Amino acid sequence: MNKGGKLIVFSAPSGSGKTTIVRHLLGIKALNLEFSVSATSRAPRGEEVHGKDYYFLTLEDFKHKMKTDAFLEWEEVYRDNFYGTLHSEVERIWAMGKNVIFDIDVVGGLRIKKKYAERTLAVFVKPPSVEELKIRLKKRKTESDEKINMRIAKASVEMATAPRFDYIIENDTLEHALAEAERLVAQHIAKPIFDDVTEEE
Repeated sequence: MNKGGKLIVFSAPSGSGKTTIVRHLLGIKALNLEFSVSATSRAPRGEEVHGKDYYFLTLEDFKHKMKTDAFLEWEEVYRDNFYGTLHSEVERIWAMGKNVIFDIDVVGGLRIKKKYAERTLAVFVKPPSVEELKIRLKKRKTESDEKINMRIAKASVEMATAPRFDYIIENDTLEHALAEAERLVAQHIAKPIFDDVTEEE
C-alpha cells in the first residue's frame, strides 16, 4: 500500500454502540474521516445497500479474493460468514486525502493495528453489561433468537480482547462515549507519523 493518512479502528461486540459512535465522528468535518466499507459474504439485512453499508460478495467471490490477497484483513466470523477489508478500499480513501475509520470485528481491528502500528488508533467500545447487550440486540428485531444467542456467546470472547486495544470506551451513556471518542480521534489525527507502513509482505 502507498503512504496515506491515519487509520481509526472501532471494534466491539455487536450491539455495543460502535456504529452510532462512528457515524457521529463521520459528521465532524475537522476530523477529515471517510468510512471504510467492509466486504462480507452474508446477505443484506433490512435496508442495507451494497457499496454503502457493505460490499456484498458471494461466498465464492469472497474466497477468490482471499486467495488473490485482495484483503488487508479478513475473518470468518461465523461458519461461511466472512468479513474483510479490501486493500482497494483503503487506497480509495487515502487517494481522497482522508483518514480511514473502521467499524469492524475485534479480530480484524487488531490485525490492522498490528500491520499499521503507528498510524492506527484502535478503540474498543465496551457495553455496560452482557445483559444490556442482549436487550439492545433484541430491540433491533433483525435476527432470530438463535443468532442473538450466538452473538452473546461471541461477545464474552470479544470482551476478553479489550486490553489489547489502545483505549477502551465504556458506552454507559452515549453522550459520554461520543465525547470521549471525539477527543481520542482528534488527538490521534494531530500526531505526526514517525515510521512508514510496517505491513508484512
